[in-house]
Amino acid sequence: MRAKEEQMTRRRWLLPLVLAMALVATACGDDDDDTATTDTTGGDTTTTVAAPTFEAGTTMAKIQEKGKIVVGTKFNQLGSGQKNPTTGELEGFDIEIAKLIAVGIFGGDVEDIDDRIEFKEAISGVREAVIQGGDVDIVIATYTINDNRKKQVDFAGPYVIDGQTVMVRSDNTTIKALADLNGKKVCSGRGSTTPDNLTKKQITPSELVLRETYPECADELRQGRVEAVVTDRGILLGLVEASNGGFKLLDIDVSEEPLGIGLKKGDDAFREFLNTRLEEIYESGEWAEAYEATLGKLGLTTPDPPPVDRYPSTGTATTLATTTSTAATTTTTAARTTSTS
Repeated sequence: MRAKEEQMTRRRWLLPLVLAMALVATACGDDDDDTATTDTTGGDTTTTVAAPTFEAGTTMAKIQEKGKIVVGTKFNQLGSGQKNPTTGELEGFDIEIAKLIAVGIFGGDVEDIDDRIEFKEAISGVREAVIQGGDVDIVIATYTINDNRKKQVDFAGPYVIDGQTVMVRSDNTTIKALADLNGKKVCSGRGSTTPDNLTKKQITPSELVLRETYPECADELRQGRVEAVVTDRGILLGLVEASNGGFKLLDIDVSEEPLGIGLKKGDDAFREFLNTRLEEIYESGEWAEAYEATLGKLGLTTPDPPPVDRYPSTGTATTLATTTSTAATTTTTAARTTSTS
C-alpha cells in the first residue's frame, strides 16, 4: 500500500515537470521563428526573415507602411537588370539585390517578395534626379560610387566591384590596347563615368558618342558608326552575349568601379540599414548565390563581396544642373513602371 502511495506521489510531481519542459521547448521554438532561418534544400540558400520593427518616422518604417519599396534600375542590361522579353519580368544581379533589400524591410524571403517591390526605369543620366525628386526610394542600377555623385546623393555599399573595359566588333583587329582608342569614335552612356575615366588615362577619342542606353551604343557599334564601346565589364558581357558572336571584349582595364545603392542625401538611418542588410546577405550566402545565378552565367567568376564603406555623409545635396533636371523630367514622364508581381 505504501509503495502505491509513493508511486502516485512521484507521478504528481513528474507531470508538472514534464509540462514545464514542454513549455520551455515551445518557447525556444517561438524564438527561432523571430529570427532568420536558412533552408538549403537542393543546394540553394533561402533565408526567411521575420518582419522587423523600425522606429517610427524612419524611411524603413514609411516603406513598410506604404507596402512597397520603389527601386530605380536598368531595364535593358542583360546580367544586371533586364526586362525579360518573354515573361516581362525583370532579371539580373541588381534585381536580386533589390529583392534581398526588400526582404530585410518586409520579412519573408526572395521567393515571396515580388509584390513588395515596384521597379522604375532609371537610365544612367537621371539616377541622381529620380533620387532627389523622391520618385524612388533607392537606385540599384550599376551605379558607381564616386566623390562627385556623393555631393548629390548618398550611397550604401559597394555591393560589388566592377571595372570598365572595351568592347569592339569581332572582326576588329586594330584596337588591341587602351591607347588604340586615341583618334577613334567611342560610345558610352550619358551620365556614366567613362568620359572622366578616359581623360584620366589620357585617351582622346576623335569623338565620344554618348547615348541614353547601352543597347543604343551596341547599335552604333554594329552599324560601324563607332569603333568601340567603353563601360562596365558586367554591362558589356551582357551585350556580347546578346550579339550572337558579333562583339568581343578586349583584355583592357580602364578603371575600377565600386557599385553602390543610391539613396537621398542625409538619410543616415536608412543608409545604415542598407549597409547592415548588405553585410547580412554576404554572411548568409545569398549574395554569392545571386551573383552566380546572374553575372556568373555570363562567365564572371563569383568574387568575394566587398566590405561596405560606412563613410560619413557630407551634408546637404548639391542642386542638379538644369540640363540633368530637364532630362530627368522628360524621362520620368515617359518612364515605364513595372512590378515584379
